[in-house]
Amino acid sequence: MLWPDTFNNYFLPQTAKAAVEVLEAAGFRVRLPTGNLCCGRPLYDWGMLDRAKRLLRETLDFFDAEIKHQIPVVVLEPSCAAVFRDELRNLFPHDARALAFSEQTFLLSEFLEKRAQHFPLPKLVVDRERGARESAVAESTSSEEKPRALVHGHCHHKSILKMTDEESVLRKLGIDFYAPAPGCCGMGGSFGFERDKYDFSLAVGELELLPAVRQATPECLIIADGFSCREQIAQATDRRALHLSEVIQMALKGEALGSAYPERKKVRQFEAEVSQSMTRAILGLAGTMAAGALAWALVRD
Repeated sequence: MLWPDTFNNYFLPQTAKAAVEVLEAAGFRVRLPTGNLCCGRPLYDWGMLDRAKRLLRETLDFFDAEIKHQIPVVVLEPSCAAVFRDELRNLFPHDARALAFSEQTFLLSEFLEKRAQHFPLPKLVVDRERGARESAVAESTSSEEKPRALVHGHCHHKSILKMTDEESVLRKLGIDFYAPAPGCCGMGGSFGFERDKYDFSLAVGELELLPAVRQATPECLIIADGFSCREQIAQATDRRALHLSEVIQMALKGEALGSAYPERKKVRQFEAEVSQSMTRAILGLAGTMAAGALAWALVRD
């Protein structure tokens, strides 16, 4: 089962689509919940524990069969995974289903490392000839034998889930990565969007992460699994961070790195999908309104 968290489901669906592609390439049949579920993460931040517990009970009831059959649940957003691994056990310490569900929850990197050892991850390569044609980055790209990446771990990922499996997957992909910002990005869920905390949020980001992103070479990948971290990077720099699922998807498709700002191709693809979706929605709405007007005219006649 793939957990469609609110952030990726509604804001960055390309991340979840990439994860499905990766898991299917590894030989798994991927299913999504048919109901509208939420881990309740925002509720904890505001102390609404009773409401959060109700949402988690709904989740346990929905996944009752999966829990009994020990079907793993892959979660893409570290803050949601942390709920199932930490808060769920604390809120339901005597519930056998809660304990089982916690143990059946995996981040994508954890799942690939622990449950998909048979799957040989493809190498992500650098196209030196293409890089040489890009005058702005010719020297730096042509001298690199491995793709470079700046990796930023979400706070919940680093503190509760640990980055060991993530780093192992990146090494298998052939990526020469570095993590220059061991601290927080500053966004902290909705914290950085609140008017009275905005300046403080940026100040935290400017301690380590944001300067490091700006100093990264143009052909360097920026990788961050947390929605908050990716949003802070997008808001405060000219770069966009990719989720691990998108990086593996690039390797699966044989997309060689070589040009500056490698994430921009995916951004353009997503923007095109959004534009097409909005066009279809507008045409559908126009058709519905036209049909309604015609029906009204016929009724009046």
